Amino acid sequence: MSLFEYWGLNAKGGKVSGTIDGPGRQAVAKKLRQQGIFPTDLHETVPDSRKGKIPWSFRRRHVAAADLASATRQMATLLSAGLPLDETLATVAEQTDQAILSHALAAIREEVMEGGSLHDALAGQGAIFPDLFISMVHVGENSGTLDRTLQRLADFLENQARIRSRIQAALAYPVLMTVVGAGVLIFLFTFVVPKITRMLHDMNMALPWPTRLLISATEVLAGWWWLIAAIIAAGTAALLRYRATDAGRLKTDEILLRLPLYGRLHLLMATAWFSRTLATLLHSGVPLLMAMQISGELLKNQVLHSAIVTACRSVRDGGSLAATLKESAVFPAMLAQVTAAGEKSGRLEEMLMRVAETYEHQTDMAITGLLALLEPLIILLMGTVVGFVVLAILLPIFQVSQGF
Repeated sequence: MSLFEYWGLNAKGGKVSGTIDGPGRQAVAKKLRQQGIFPTDLHETVPDSRKGKIPWSFRRRHVAAADLASATRQMATLLSAGLPLDETLATVAEQTDQAILSHALAAIREEVMEGGSLHDALAGQGAIFPDLFISMVHVGENSGTLDRTLQRLADFLENQARIRSRIQAALAYPVLMTVVGAGVLIFLFTFVVPKITRMLHDMNMALPWPTRLLISATEVLAGWWWLIAAIIAAGTAALLRYRATDAGRLKTDEILLRLPLYGRLHLLMATAWFSRTLATLLHSGVPLLMAMQISGELLKNQVLHSAIVTACRSVRDGGSLAATLKESAVFPAMLAQVTAAGEKSGRLEEMLMRVAETYEHQTDMAITGLLALLEPLIILLMGTVVGFVVLAILLPIFQVSQGF
């Protein structure tokens, strides 16, 4: 459905104007006449995004992977049913609930109707459609298999959305516990502990060391909280500024990979993401070098990204991908071994997909194990702090009751 602006005369001869939607000029003109309006001028409106630009109010927003996957699945289904590309884009733009995606698809449809290619129109939409999406659509257009390419894209995006959803669901409980625990401790040290410590301090008796430590900590927090907050803010700003540099980002990403539990989890997730992305691109007909460049750009860790950049140079010079991955000693050894087998057998994309499935399974197990360790640690930490506060308060009371 398209939106049209009209000017015309009503049954009484008065001038009227407005907007109306319809599948085409003739259908809209007929619809207006049925409403008693005789159009004198009728033309299709030009949306704000005609030139591939998203309205300013939407530019800083992003489309969730699940929403993009749903729209891609709809496009693939409609194209497979024989619907033309422009009608497919119009239908999906009308059905989606995401305003930014609707505007983007409307802009893409306008460019396609003006004779542009779909992948060029997608490239004009900024951060909405990733390079992976655009490259696969380009290959699908050139090979005449756009519907099947979009099906594979939808499968890929839905899988990534499922992984993110599982991670978010797994982290929900620990995050909730941390927030609630922090709130409880803030309440204790802000409202409860200061009143009790003042009372204990006024008792003019020799206080046990836990009580003295609690009083000192309360006085420091009450009198110097602004300095503590300033130090934390300054340290955070300095760290972010250091990470903004190339050397700083490389060093901090290297440290993240060496962390005992998080480092292994991060490496497993990145390896699975890289392997599945590369396999999907190769299966869609994207050349190996371009597929590696796109897959490497999706890696947020600078150490892993640098390893892929080095591998791209090696492949460009005629080297082996498996040998370069093995020499980098960054990715797990299994990735290089399976890649070597895939290169020899000519089934690289199939082997990479198996690697992705293996590491996705290991990622799930690693998250489960990390949460199994994290939850009792949070409870233990909260119990230790609260127990220390209770002990520091009760010890002087016991002394008084025993006549000391």
